[in-house]
Amino acid sequence: MTDGYAATVMELLPGRPRLLALGEPTHGEDALLELRNDLFRQLVEHEGYRTITIESDCLMGLVVDGYVTSGAGDLDDVMERGFSHGWGAYEGNRALVRWMRAYNDGRPRPEQVRFAGFDGPLEMAAAASPREAFAAVHGYLAARVDAGLGAAATVDELIGADEWWTDPAAMWDPAKSVGQTPDAGRLRLLADELVAVLDEQTPQLVAESREDWDRARLYARTLTGLLRYHHWMADTGPDRLTRLCAARDSMMAANLLAITAKGPALAHGHNGHLQRVRSEMSMGGARLQWWGAGAIVSAHLGEQYGFVATAVGTIRHRGVGVPAPDTVEGMLYALPQERGVVDARRFAGLEVAARHSPWFGYAPLDPADVDRADGIAFVREC
Repeated sequence: MTDGYAATVMELLPGRPRLLALGEPTHGEDALLELRNDLFRQLVEHEGYRTITIESDCLMGLVVDGYVTSGAGDLDDVMERGFSHGWGAYEGNRALVRWMRAYNDGRPRPEQVRFAGFDGPLEMAAAASPREAFAAVHGYLAARVDAGLGAAATVDELIGADEWWTDPAAMWDPAKSVGQTPDAGRLRLLADELVAVLDEQTPQLVAESREDWDRARLYARTLTGLLRYHHWMADTGPDRLTRLCAARDSMMAANLLAITAKGPALAHGHNGHLQRVRSEMSMGGARLQWWGAGAIVSAHLGEQYGFVATAVGTIRHRGVGVPAPDTVEGMLYALPQERGVVDARRFAGLEVAARHSPWFGYAPLDPADVDRADGIAFVREC
């Protein structure tokens, strides 16, 4: 990627977006992480961006942000505790954290770059206990306001054992979930009251520390989102899996909107989460459709949301060979450069075939929707 690459992306947009989303068709490929890192560096150095947010646990991301802003801690520990989905093991993510720490060294806090996760504390097979988020919001408010918050011990008793919430069997068996028990219902009411107090006391809390208030709101969003997600894990209706996907992306969207309120940011995650059109996935023998985080954020921000999808030519170690020439990926593969960016509108009106992947972990671009992106970044070989 050349030093003019970020400028090329910006030329495709009507103006500098508050949120520039870079999608990827698969996770963990070094070439895609290098592309992301290069783009973020250029956005910081030439376009005034100061935040990157990735599809990783929003609470774990606080560990990474603390390290890149202060330097406190050990990099190996940060990579282990600061990323979900095992993504701390990827060299591209380690390189990103190292660069951010080096960039921030000696800079005043307002000029520093920041890191955030925008996913919930969720894995494909399980979701976290609400205990950490409850304790954080309750503790924050109890130390600052006198509003009859109730006892933290009551919350702990209602939550019970964390293993009840994190049991992976609940993903496919609603009877294994505690998300719709009477205690879970009481927890949702208590969470609603805590969030109401947090909102009511905004003037005082912001005056004390906006950064602490922002962090408390992150925990509050996570708390209500987790309890909603667990509720749908316990549901037995036919729309259960769709509701789970929608709940997760709704959490993502809320985090992205909160991040952009602080300044322009680059978001990096799967194309399916960040695209403007409906997300689709086959799961549990059904074809699911829901509005993803990118579609929700785009509806809020309009032209202040930019989306660049990423396409790949080959992922040979995964069995993904040279694309057919009549696919989007095939047309990009025929270009002379190893990686670059093109205007997505060049594919509007063309007869383009759909590419089919032999590997479940890679999702080719949908030719019917490709021109809904602002641009397409491509990597010839992964």
